[in-house]
Amino acid sequence: MINWQDHLIVVPIVLPLAAAAAMLLLKEQRYRLKALISLCCLMALVGAAYALLHEAAVGGPGGDDTARVYSLGAWAAPFGVTLVADRLSTLMLALTATLAAGGLLFSLARWDRAGPRFHALYLLLVMGVNGAVLTGDLFNLFVFFEVMLAASYGLLLHGSGEKRVRAGLGYVAINLTASLFFLIGVSLIYGVTGALNMADIADRVATIPAHDRALFHIGCAVLGVAFLVKAAAWPLGFWLPGAYAAASAPVAAVFAILSKVGVYVILRLATLLFGADAGASAGFGNLWLLSAGAATVLFGAAGMLASRRLEQAAGYAVMVSSGTVLAIAGTARPEAVGGALFYMAASTLAAGALFLIAEVLARGEDQAVSPQDAVFDDEYDDPFAADDVQEVGRVLPASTAFLGGAFILAALVTISLPPLAGFAGKLTIFAALLSGSGVLSAASWVLIAVLTLSSFAALVALTRLGVAGFWKREGAPPLVHSPEFLAIGGLVLCCLWLSMGAAAGLTYADKTGEWLATPRDYIGAVLGGGA
Repeated sequence: MINWQDHLIVVPIVLPLAAAAAMLLLKEQRYRLKALISLCCLMALVGAAYALLHEAAVGGPGGDDTARVYSLGAWAAPFGVTLVADRLSTLMLALTATLAAGGLLFSLARWDRAGPRFHALYLLLVMGVNGAVLTGDLFNLFVFFEVMLAASYGLLLHGSGEKRVRAGLGYVAINLTASLFFLIGVSLIYGVTGALNMADIADRVATIPAHDRALFHIGCAVLGVAFLVKAAAWPLGFWLPGAYAAASAPVAAVFAILSKVGVYVILRLATLLFGADAGASAGFGNLWLLSAGAATVLFGAAGMLASRRLEQAAGYAVMVSSGTVLAIAGTARPEAVGGALFYMAASTLAAGALFLIAEVLARGEDQAVSPQDAVFDDEYDDPFAADDVQEVGRVLPASTAFLGGAFILAALVTISLPPLAGFAGKLTIFAALLSGSGVLSAASWVLIAVLTLSSFAALVALTRLGVAGFWKREGAPPLVHSPEFLAIGGLVLCCLWLSMGAAAGLTYADKTGEWLATPRDYIGAVLGGGA
């Protein structure tokens, strides 16, 4: 009898791929059926992702940290295609599934019918992200990476319009260039090590001959540039704010995870290939990551201050989140990495919510919606409608109240103010950085100052945009449809859930940092203890 639990790791890849292929056989007029298939698929992905996350949190036999390894076709690593689900990859799976579910729900109000093949492209994007974080070798990482990018090209242009076409041209050009760097870097690494499996490469790093080590470092640096572009690190991330602001709201929300794929790969390779056991390669690139991450945070903070629209500020907030993790990865402190991962999860969910809120607010500026129509499809009763009641103020429509509350919560997480999850993540980072001594202490103080400055910039920028979007708003209130209400509310509730469960979340994130700091455990799990 087949034990489906043993094959759970392939569900995040096979399920969206099969659903997307099936929907390509359906006519565009069957949008209701397509929406139902996509919704069922995403709900199943959420269940599978959180089941894998729970398994990673509980650990292997005896509660020890390990990784679930799945060899396709029963070909063992390093020769076969290997999927690896450990603490970091399952965290990314859960984050991707949550954002994708929120974006899909929001799109059901109208965006899924604004262009052809939306649902198929959406599921292929999710499949590409899931495959990229689960794969254990560089070749299949490239394959999933390209699937993800190809789907993102179509989704960015979804809904058409000159603004999206202009942003799409730059987005495609930048990412095609990054793919070229990806191929060059992988070719150089394979030429030196003779391996593509990441665990196998990590097992060979310490034994690379001295005359080949420089070429190996060049290959890793070229590969790093490719993923720094995807992570939107300064000065390579100039494309992100404009592209994300031009995309439709559900697409921009799920795009918030795409930059984290670049962060994931950099963090994975940095800890695997350049850890303490890497010999002469130990610590390679850490200073560059620290510098690029800090510069990205500063650039993102400045961009938020300069933003005049909420969707632009949300795009820069995505850059700040990525830069924070990159900078912490450059410090090579496991305890700080845990705090950065927790902050990344919370801030990414908050950024997705801000993209959705921005769309509703912008649409409300262009539509004539009466207060009676702005209450989630329910009938509006004006308490001052009776002639014998003297009106003493203006009724606040339920849609405005809901959007305002959601905006405040998402903004507080982005700003990292207490008591929400963003503050818990940054506080953990600060505590870890201040526990050091020696040369790093100076860099720690600089990094603490940069992260604090980014919070002040986010406070000023989001406060100004909130006042303009709600208090100074002219005309009718925005209309919030039921799917939009569920999507925005769901993402905000996830931020609240992370905040209320911060202790458990930080424990998981801290153990993830410790797991990444011991690459021999990962190598042993993938190579079957033969490393």
